[in-house]
Amino acid sequence: MTSSLLTPRKRSRVGTTGGVAATGSTAPTRILDWRDPLVASLLDGIEVTAESETVRRIDTLRQAHRLITAAVRPVYSVQDERPVSEVLRRGRGSCSQRLAVLEAVARAAGVATRVRGLLVDGTFWYPRFPRLRRIVPDRVLLAWPEFRLDDAPSASWLAVSELFGSLGELSDDGEAGFTNSGSETLFEALARTAIDWDGATLCPTAGAGCDLSAYVVADLGRFDSRDELFARHGQTLCPVARVLAEPVMGRHRAA
Repeated sequence: MTSSLLTPRKRSRVGTTGGVAATGSTAPTRILDWRDPLVASLLDGIEVTAESETVRRIDTLRQAHRLITAAVRPVYSVQDERPVSEVLRRGRGSCSQRLAVLEAVARAAGVATRVRGLLVDGTFWYPRFPRLRRIVPDRVLLAWPEFRLDDAPSASWLAVSELFGSLGELSDDGEAGFTNSGSETLFEALARTAIDWDGATLCPTAGAGCDLSAYVVADLGRFDSRDELFARHGQTLCPVARVLAEPVMGRHRAA
C-alpha cells in the first residue's frame, strides 16, 4: 500500500506531456552547476585516449560513473533539485542526485545531456522500506539521463541504461537483474546489468528480471534538463514532506 498524501498536488502527470523533441544542452543550470571547481576536479580524474569522438564520450562517462560511485556515498535524500556542487561538497547523495552529477560532468566535458521523465510505481521501492510501505509515495518521479554521442544534427542519444553496453548485452551477460534491495543501488547497478524501463529485455538467470517496465506508470517525455522536468512536474514529495524527511533520509545510507 503506497501513499499519495506526501506528493505534490495540482500536478498533471499523465502520459507524454512535452519535451519529446528535447535537443539537450551543455549549458550549466541551477542543478547542473558544472562550473563549480568540485565538478572540474572530477573531470580532472578522467583520462581518455580514444580517437573516435563517440568512443571518447562513452569512455568519459564510464569513468565518471566509477568516480562518482566512489566519491558520493549513497543515501535516501529526497531533495532532487539539490545542485550538483552541494552533493559533491556533502559527499553523499541519492541515485537521482548521483545521476545529476554524472550529467554535470558530461556537460563539463562538452557532452550534451537531456532527461526522460518517468513516473515509477512506489512499490518498486518496497524492498528498501519494508516497514514503511504505508508512507512510500505512490509515484516516484525519475529523471533518466540521455547523452548525445556526437555533435551532428542527426546524432544518436545514449540512455544511461546503456552506458556500459546495450540492453541486450547487459541482459545476456549471466547477471541477475536489479532487485532494489541490499547494498546495491540503482546507480551502481547500471554498470553490471540491464535497467530496462521499456520491456525490451529479460535476464536469463534466476532471480530478478531486467525488465522493469511493469513499474512505469507514465512516460512524461524528454526534457532539455532535469531543471525543466522538475519545474513542470514537481519533485516526488511535496515541499513540507521534503523538509521533514530530508534531515533523516538525507543521511541514511542506502542499503
